[in-house]
Amino acid sequence: MNPVKKLNLGCGNDIKQGWVNLDSAKLPGVNVVRNIEELPLPFGDGEFDEILANDILEHVEYVPVLKDIHRILKKGGKLTVRVPHFTSKNNFADPTHKKMFSIVTFDFFVKNTEFSKSKERSYYFDFHFDRVSNIRITFEKSSRWFFYNRFVEMFVNKSPGRQYYYEATGISREFPAENIIVELIK
Repeated sequence: MNPVKKLNLGCGNDIKQGWVNLDSAKLPGVNVVRNIEELPLPFGDGEFDEILANDILEHVEYVPVLKDIHRILKKGGKLTVRVPHFTSKNNFADPTHKKMFSIVTFDFFVKNTEFSKSKERSYYFDFHFDRVSNIRITFEKSSRWFFYNRFVEMFVNKSPGRQYYYEATGISREFPAENIIVELIK
């Protein structure tokens, strides 16, 4: 039986034992030093069972990177992505951020969603993940000033409908989110 192979993309100082840790900086614990926009990534097709991309896609032109991640992920493998939500103050505070994200953003890259099936948009991308296994919107809870965000987060994430309603209305401006965490299955 082959061991599970995992890739931690853009790991920075978040070194994970038992994972291939890739970053553009030669930091302690980084196994592969590589700018993720230098494609293709130095891995074979279907090489990884699991890939983690925390706080990296907002820094790059992510569509070609996501396509290459799809290439190196095994069929049935899981990609976990964490990116700032479009209402996050971190989008504007960090000058290296190039992109903003909504929960709907990932529908463009998944089979049988409104965007991947529509005639107007089905030709956008020549790769698609099989499904979303989980998607959450997170909220800042680091200080006493944001105590109410625990309740907002629970309410918003009760259903996809509530997530959509949150993003589509002024509620998202009154209660800005922090991140989106999405799990995509190939």
